[in-house]
Amino acid sequence: MSEKPAIAFLGLGHMGGPMAINLVKAGYSVAGFDVVPAALEAARAHGVPIAASPAESLAGAGVVLTMFPSGQHVLDAYRGTDGAPGLLAAAAPGTMFLDCSTINVDEAREAAALAVAAGHRSVDAPVSGGVVGAEAGTLTFMVGGEADDFDAVRPLLQVMGKRVVHCGGHGGGQAAKICNNLILGVSMIAVSEAFVLGEKLGLTHQALFDVASAASGQCWALTTNCPVPGPVPSSPANRDYQPGFAGALMAKDLKLALNALQSTGVAARLGPLASEIYDTFAAEGGAGRDFSGIITDIRDKSHNDGSQA
Repeated sequence: MSEKPAIAFLGLGHMGGPMAINLVKAGYSVAGFDVVPAALEAARAHGVPIAASPAESLAGAGVVLTMFPSGQHVLDAYRGTDGAPGLLAAAAPGTMFLDCSTINVDEAREAAALAVAAGHRSVDAPVSGGVVGAEAGTLTFMVGGEADDFDAVRPLLQVMGKRVVHCGGHGGGQAAKICNNLILGVSMIAVSEAFVLGEKLGLTHQALFDVASAASGQCWALTTNCPVPGPVPSSPANRDYQPGFAGALMAKDLKLALNALQSTGVAARLGPLASEIYDTFAAEGGAGRDFSGIITDIRDKSHNDGSQA
């Protein structure tokens, strides 16, 4: 693969758009496409060249980068639907298929198998860091694939992120992402419950933060994405829980974790409960709020008499 291959970038949403912009700024030739007109126009306004169709975006591309909502979207795009050829058939032989979506491990492995069978290369590289990280180019990429393919895509991933970790073979990136977000979802609920308990016990938010952030309760959900306004000025709690990382996305990722827990037979209790909690949060108005807004749900369902709603 050339030093700066041409890139077909499919999926220019809240995460994909800023990632594509950073690649253009770094001198990569990018042809972007999205099925949402507003996403196309936003990317175009920031200098991303736009293709008229997915097939057109592949012209001359050495890398096909996808950032889609689900594994089914990835598989359908690769294979094609309704008799129309997919990306695998349209791409030149030996094209690198780089999927940055967050999907089931089994789906990532199936997508990789399809790509390799069609004569291409494949890497799964889901991301962590949210919209802020996508815009700043500070994402963490968790990469699954062959070692030489990892080496091939690492330079362009380093344009979009500050940390790029090879997690093993195909599906390894998705496995790492699912495990990480299982920790994140459970820890945000725990931190939020602790702050609501602290309120009930007469602690100020700052006092609890000052203790827990320097003690054994320290975690990213507390020190970076603190669910109450004040202690961490950059956290979404100071912007009325504008994401960030939306509640709907956390619900989705925990559902992926739940699928993995069930398929592997892990005797997990907190993961399934966290998935249920975030499913309810998303369904009851939290889908578009930052996932740290779960604290408002906990607070609203708590009573002063010690009972729960």
